[in-house]
Amino acid sequence: MRPTPHPALAASALSVVALAAFSYPGTAAAAAPHEAPRAAAACTPAQVVANGGFESGTAPWSQSQTGLITNRAGQSAHGGGYFAWLNGVGGTHTDTLSQSVTIPSGCSTATLTFWLHIDTAETTSSTQYDKLTAKIGGTTLATYSNLNKNTGYVQKSFDVSSFAGQTVNVAFTGTEDSSLQTSFVVDDVALTASGDTTPPGDSTRTPASPAYTVILSSNTSGTAWTGHESATFTNASATALSEVYLRLWDNYHGTCSAMPITVTNVTGGTAGSLSVGCTALQIALPTPLAQGQSATIGFDLGITVPSGADRFGHDGAFNNIGNALPVLAVKDGAGWHLDPYTNNGESFYSLAADFKVTLDHPTTLLVPATGTSVDTPGSSGRTVTTATAAKVRDFAWAAGPFSKISGTSAAGTAINIYSVSGISSTDAQSMLSTAKSAVDAHAARFGAYPYGELDAVIDNNYWFGGMEYPGFVLDLVSTTALTHEIGHQWFYGIVGDDEYTSPWLDESFTDYATDLALNKTGSGCWNSVSWASSAEKITNSMAYWDAHSSRYSTVVYGYGKCALHDLRRVLGDTAMAKLLKDYATSHWYGVSTTAEFKAAAQAATATDLTSFWTTHRIDG
Repeated sequence: MRPTPHPALAASALSVVALAAFSYPGTAAAAAPHEAPRAAAACTPAQVVANGGFESGTAPWSQSQTGLITNRAGQSAHGGGYFAWLNGVGGTHTDTLSQSVTIPSGCSTATLTFWLHIDTAETTSSTQYDKLTAKIGGTTLATYSNLNKNTGYVQKSFDVSSFAGQTVNVAFTGTEDSSLQTSFVVDDVALTASGDTTPPGDSTRTPASPAYTVILSSNTSGTAWTGHESATFTNASATALSEVYLRLWDNYHGTCSAMPITVTNVTGGTAGSLSVGCTALQIALPTPLAQGQSATIGFDLGITVPSGADRFGHDGAFNNIGNALPVLAVKDGAGWHLDPYTNNGESFYSLAADFKVTLDHPTTLLVPATGTSVDTPGSSGRTVTTATAAKVRDFAWAAGPFSKISGTSAAGTAINIYSVSGISSTDAQSMLSTAKSAVDAHAARFGAYPYGELDAVIDNNYWFGGMEYPGFVLDLVSTTALTHEIGHQWFYGIVGDDEYTSPWLDESFTDYATDLALNKTGSGCWNSVSWASSAEKITNSMAYWDAHSSRYSTVVYGYGKCALHDLRRVLGDTAMAKLLKDYATSHWYGVSTTAEFKAAAQAATATDLTSFWTTHRIDG
């Protein structure tokens, strides 16, 4: 979502920040004299692996033989010039590389990451002849083999939170059999600890692998839709699942006595009470679902679109139907994520899912939607639009007598521009051109666009500027705003996040990506910066920003992208570009957290980033 930009930031880019001080205009290193001293946190966030990029000699690593840490020809580093090369002998051989680390006590999150490249002369597709084992303490985290060969580096990530407060060895052991070499090349090892308390229960996100099937029919104007939805899912957690929750987000736009989204006749479970302003519906499962087991719930669905040029609303004859389909809430070690709707930003935290949505509507209405759509004739005067989408976090559509133009980007993405009345053909063509260049620019930096076609609905009455959904965006006539919303296809859509808890992970990153796509360097970005209080952080949640709504855009969009420009200056352009592309690849269709991004950034540089995060107010 792109709120109206604040004038001071709309005209500014970003100044070079001195690495030694990590300071910028309007900021002080210490709290102002009138501020109370900050209480010490129970957990001291830290990156505890030393020389993880192997650029500072061999210490404090222990090698089973000299030369494992090397820059010799035959392999290359993930970052810098040095790496750890285990095995590659082609005979019976064992190599071991280890380092003792102390993980701070009281930390809820500890994540071990490293980059691994495997090449092999083995030709088998079924037998593990040569193996690399990654361990922490006495626990084996993973075993890789010649079967895992790859053409480049792949980042591996492990939750090692259970070792908080302990001193343990991080160790890699590679073994080869009597013939045909396999090389295990490790680089940029990091172990980052953060957070104050250990969350209860299993931290695995569940229910996983959702698949939604929806069949809906509209009235003549597209303002009312009725039909049926089913959701199939799997319990990924070791903790049995006795219930699920449906998020009925758009009930925010009505009342509990007159709900825009109604769910009735539930099958596969028993509907419980509505909560969180009637935006969360509990469904008890008939029997607890064990880990790995799947289940399906179904229900009749009614959608009534209210008046208003909103992400869920109709602007005259043109209907926007965003966040209207009920989706499964996420449960992890912190419990069920049942945060309230926010109109200031987004609350929409969900896991990547498959959708097949059939929309029966009057032929006079065009229906752009998430995914790839196929139209077939329906009953007299009606059309059936069937949209399919894989690995998307939500599904949205529009319905109205739009004007439509289409094109294809240079890289081959099909683009459709749907305009409401009042949008000139010149503006529509301009937005088509913008969409073509934006989708290709983002894809070149972060990975190929995966959603087939891309639909954009253009309406200058949108008070919110623009709004993103997978493969489907709403926007004003604005090059910057449309480039931003298309950027969200990567940061929120592909690389997901908990939008309520960590809005910066999609908005700051997308605004930074927008700058890059529009060839903005960020010079002067910190001009006129002023923090409102010591409590104001780039990484604050929507609970904070809803209480300080006038500061949301300034800090999360403005200061957030400025911080990323600063990080680019610390790492260098090439390393920053590689960090973000590799990070997107390693979190493709997954969920990003602040701690994981900080760990990945730290692994990309030999410079200790601790003071950078503190000065830029990036916690977590």
